[in-house]
Amino acid sequence: MSEARRHHISSAVIATRPGGIDGVIAALATFDNVEVHGADKGKIVIVIEGPSTGVLGDTLMRISVLDGVIAANMVFEHVEMEEDEVDGQRTDAA
Repeated sequence: MSEARRHHISSAVIATRPGGIDGVIAALATFDNVEVHGADKGKIVIVIEGPSTGVLGDTLMRISVLDGVIAANMVFEHVEMEEDEVDGQRTDAA
């Protein structure tokens, strides 16, 4: 029997110091599991993905200590269950 894997997806808002938004966006581009979805007036909206809540939290902690960041706060988290395929068929089909 196959075992489901979890895939965690979280959104977060980052507040930046005045004039710091471009540097923070450039730093975020170096993170493999982070996507910037919007930025305006010193705030950046991102999505973080990973295999566990711990990975998301660690990533957000690393972001919070970037130069130019005032605060980085998780807004929402969702967990997807990824099932294995057997003979080309998803095992999580209803």
